[in-house]
Amino acid sequence: MQFCPKCGSILIMKQKNFGCSRCSYSTKEEINMVIKEDHDEKIGITIIDKDQEATINPVTNFDCPKCKKGKRAYFWTQQMRSGDEPESRFYKCIKCECVTRIDS
Repeated sequence: MQFCPKCGSILIMKQKNFGCSRCSYSTKEEINMVIKEDHDEKIGITIIDKDQEATINPVTNFDCPKCKKGKRAYFWTQQMRSGDEPESRFYKCIKCECVTRIDS
């Protein structure tokens, strides 16, 4: 990879020669450019099936108002009103799956 001696930008291929895309510098000399990309094929992509329920929300302590037995719940926040209002907190009981919304 070659850089422009005037401004330091990367030289690109123009019509017949290499030149700078920022300034008017151009050169007629031969420049060997090799573009390569390394990637790790060991890293896989996890696919979540829409039919399977997958919960990625954190778990917190929360007393469920419906079943009174659930002491743990999934937790997330969501902006429900305008941007200057506080966000709403949602809790989903692990036992009965009751969703409770708490506005601040």
